Amino acid sequence: MGESSGQAVTAASAGGWRRATGVAGLAIGVLATGAAAGVALERMTVGRGMRRKARLVLDAAGPYGALRGTPGRAYADDGTELYYEVDEVEAEGQDGRKRRLFGRRAPAPVTVVFSHGYCLNQDSWHFQRAALRGVVRTVHWDQRSHGRSARGAAQVERGEPVSIEQLGRDLKAVIDAAAPEGPLVLVGHSMGGMTVMALADRFPELIRERCVGAALVGTSSGGLGEVNFGLPVAGVNAVRRVLPGVLKALGQRAELVEKGRRATADLFAGVIKRYSFASRDVDPAVARFAERMIESTPIDVVAEYYPAFDGHDKAEALAHFAGLPMLVLAGVGDLVTPSEHSEAIAGLLPGAELVLVPDAGHLVMLEHPEQVTDRLADLLVRAGAVPAGATVGGYGSSAHPG
Repeated sequence: MGESSGQAVTAASAGGWRRATGVAGLAIGVLATGAAAGVALERMTVGRGMRRKARLVLDAAGPYGALRGTPGRAYADDGTELYYEVDEVEAEGQDGRKRRLFGRRAPAPVTVVFSHGYCLNQDSWHFQRAALRGVVRTVHWDQRSHGRSARGAAQVERGEPVSIEQLGRDLKAVIDAAAPEGPLVLVGHSMGGMTVMALADRFPELIRERCVGAALVGTSSGGLGEVNFGLPVAGVNAVRRVLPGVLKALGQRAELVEKGRRATADLFAGVIKRYSFASRDVDPAVARFAERMIESTPIDVVAEYYPAFDGHDKAEALAHFAGLPMLVLAGVGDLVTPSEHSEAIAGLLPGAELVLVPDAGHLVMLEHPEQVTDRLADLLVRAGAVPAGATVGGYGSSAHPG
């Protein structure tokens, strides 16, 4: 932790909360500059009550994240309860849709395991989940301290920092509980992709014996400390210098900070949109869906995870996927894990399909679900998870089927 970070923490612990929040405001202000102008214009033209009503309308019109499967719970090596859901393949002959997809052929007994990113939850794969329902067995899980999973026991009880290595072990616990047998296709977005790499690093025999393919979406194998988040050099240096300490200070006053987040929801909605999407015409209901997921992550969890990314380096672990069908996909406009990181991953995986989606940001699977689902379906065919002639469901009108 740098000198300025340490000062921020000291100020908070010594009762200088006002100073710490001032530093926080400065750091977050640097990140928010691009979004603030648009928010200010909106406030001049749209009243607070109208904005609140608009959010409610969007929540009702786009019930994304409403898909549910058979629930289950796994337990990490530190005792943390991890929540997952399984969508099973429909039994042969149960309905006409299955027969149209596969005729008399059953799909290969493959389980596709989806791992989500930082400050998200399993619902971030909503469109892909809707499209694959009944086509292939899938497992969706919430990383520790996210979604419906419990707070990390090691973090709460012993104050241990979160590590990407721990997340890899968590994924192994979920696989052991939800898919103890049969071939696997591993899919990870952002932090979820790092989790997949950590799994391979710690359990190479699992990859060798059971993994038949993997998709790494909007992620990185290392070097995240060099990402500039689309900021000028001076701005990004200031953020890196103070943010770790500021987040720790904010995490210690979580209740107060959560009230502040609600009071400045308009500003943070702009920040979230800037760092999640690149399209100007992203569906407002989808943008609101992403906003809700990110807002639901407590500030102390945000603070808990942030330091783990600087030390992430799993480039060597990618060798365990050599020779497997691989998909490496990223948005060209991703400011969080820039597409150059995906190009670097693909460079270490000869034969991997590299897909760079134009006009797409970090949440590419929500922003351009049709392209992500299309390439994921192709990967599943190459991995033998579904027959070559199979088709998957739609990603639009079927996004929230009953």
